[in-house]
Amino acid sequence: MGNGIVVIGATFVDIKGFPHDLYLPTGRNVGHIEYIHGGVARNVAEDIANAELRPTFVSIVDDTPLGEDVIRKLNNHKVNTNYMVTKPDGMGTWLAVFDNNGDVAGSISKRPNMMHVVPLLEEKGDEIFSQADAIVVEIDIDTEVIKKSFELAKKHNKKIFALVSNMSIAVHRRDFIKKLDCFICNIGEAGILFAAEYEGKTPEEMRDILAEKVKQARIKAMVVTMGAEGAVYADMEGNSGICPAKKVHVKDTTGAGDAFCAGVSIGLTYGKDMPGAIEIGSTLAASVITSSENVCPRFMPEELGLKKEYICHLEGHHE
Repeated sequence: MGNGIVVIGATFVDIKGFPHDLYLPTGRNVGHIEYIHGGVARNVAEDIANAELRPTFVSIVDDTPLGEDVIRKLNNHKVNTNYMVTKPDGMGTWLAVFDNNGDVAGSISKRPNMMHVVPLLEEKGDEIFSQADAIVVEIDIDTEVIKKSFELAKKHNKKIFALVSNMSIAVHRRDFIKKLDCFICNIGEAGILFAAEYEGKTPEEMRDILAEKVKQARIKAMVVTMGAEGAVYADMEGNSGICPAKKVHVKDTTGAGDAFCAGVSIGLTYGKDMPGAIEIGSTLAASVITSSENVCPRFMPEELGLKKEYICHLEGHHE
């Protein structure tokens, strides 16, 4: 049995406040507060596991009951946590206040130090990567972790995808973004990457812009999400297209982008073309938006159009 899709990135605890009535930015808002295990990479690992695909998560947690709780929950969801490191102050915190439309009205985040992952990758990297089906890395964590991940992915000839939690850091990683098999971000993040304003563009306009941009920037393939407008994609081979979003009732959009990234990575790892992979991403994202959870509910691989034989072949492929 292999390591499935290996996800490398930070673990966060999300503290989310929801108002009971109309949200007043300068007022005292009565509401309720939830503590939820978060972090884009941790969410992606759990989303992949919820499609019964047994991923491996490489990350750091605190040496506290909260850290133990994160590992316990991941284990319950059948995420391989054998390569998780426990360190004091190992997790990040994201504090967010939502308005009555379910949108983030304000947030502050404390980023964790991911450098403890470097010795782990030096010691166990070959073991982790040689048995991986693909790699998903959080592109804005410490450069040394990213460098080592790319080195190992190249050595073991594995596809590598990336998601982003802080685009203003990721924008300085363009040399890494060029080496990815696919980069997934939202329209605001694409604007930061290409130093342009894309809000208000139609999917058709955005598809054409992206097709031009990936060629100029030499990015192999890129998917840009546009909220209710769906997603557009383009690659250096000249393929591009638009995939509509699913129509659902929005409760809380947190984690929808992570679920989308998980779905696209699943599709591109297990035999789908780009539109097919985006379809899986849209399905997982839609299931997150309708709940206050950060991750998607359980799906069977067959529901996502993944052929059972293909997954079984991959599972049986590893000794």
